[in-house]
Amino acid sequence: MSTATASTLPAFPFDWDGTRLPAEVAGLRAEPVRKVRTIAGAEAWLVSSYELCRFVLEDQRFSLKDTSAPGAPRQYALTIPPHVVNNMGNITGAGLRKAVMKAINPKAPGLEEWLRARAASLVDALVAEGAPGELRGAYADPYSAGLHCRMLGIPEEDGPRLLRSLDVAFMNAPREIEAARLNWDRDIAYMTERLDDPATGGLMAELAALREDPDYAHLTDEMLATVGVTLFGAGVISTAGFLTMALVSVLTRPDVREALTAGGVAGAMDELLRVNLSIGDGLPRVALEDVRLGDVDVRAGELVLVLVEAANHDPERFPDPLAFRPDRENAGDHLSFGGGSHYCPATALGKRHAEVALETLLDRLPELRLAVPVEQLVWRTNFMKRLPERLPVAW
Repeated sequence: MSTATASTLPAFPFDWDGTRLPAEVAGLRAEPVRKVRTIAGAEAWLVSSYELCRFVLEDQRFSLKDTSAPGAPRQYALTIPPHVVNNMGNITGAGLRKAVMKAINPKAPGLEEWLRARAASLVDALVAEGAPGELRGAYADPYSAGLHCRMLGIPEEDGPRLLRSLDVAFMNAPREIEAARLNWDRDIAYMTERLDDPATGGLMAELAALREDPDYAHLTDEMLATVGVTLFGAGVISTAGFLTMALVSVLTRPDVREALTAGGVAGAMDELLRVNLSIGDGLPRVALEDVRLGDVDVRAGELVLVLVEAANHDPERFPDPLAFRPDRENAGDHLSFGGGSHYCPATALGKRHAEVALETLLDRLPELRLAVPVEQLVWRTNFMKRLPERLPVAW
């Protein structure tokens, strides 16, 4: 396809407003695999039906790792080193999966008590400060960052210094940003120091101890530090993003608020995940060979984007998809945690984290007057931050 033709393709993502399903999604029902133009200017196949989205996520002919290969078409410019894109694959390949899965266990001793105490203290602070309360900066971000600091075994007071990297690290940008590399190097240096700090606990202490094991002699300090940086970044941005938009749903949708108040949060969690609009862009894959996808022939090397929010609102899979129904029999079929070999390993922890935070806030809602800033609604908090037209080079 020529450049002139590519420039006429629909630009993707469609809509930056996280309070509504993009209007374009309805039109995709008749064309569930179609060409779009990404932020980086590349052509991509956008997949939107539930069955085809699930097929792409589960079929090994569609690769996440190869989206970072030199010359591969990009959804947006990389803001992390290319080898980090396939993070869980790297962790598994290095023999570290067992240690990571232990760290993200929602039944870890003392975790439940910590979650409840931390959520309560943050709500106390919101009440004490008075209106307006700020959902993301004063609740979702510190709650999620504190959880991940606890898992990693690093001081919770260091959470803000790691948080400040995330807006750039998870920015959808058409070109590389110098600040992304500067932030990465700073955070890697921080995690490397934690490996040698006797006060370090949790996962980072377990990783540090492996340096004495001959079976792990292939691991460098940088590789171990990368586990800490990536688990903090990906974990916080996804859990805080979902939690913020779930809270926005509670505040802006009476049906959601009434259902949670009447039936509790735990039984509604999968439906909350299904209707949540915190992702917004596509889960990227590169075709490793020619594949027939619906009525389309996808060629090897082409970029494929899985539009999770369209799949989660596909009426063929979820009848009356805009309705919030906690008793929906197949609500758990949502694709909000991905699928296939890259299914999010922290699913159970993410759910429990959000349940406690939502329960705590709902219990105290009459005491709170929460403002939802415009930028909080139009920035779809997980992986959705646009690069302004003009920025200092090291922004």
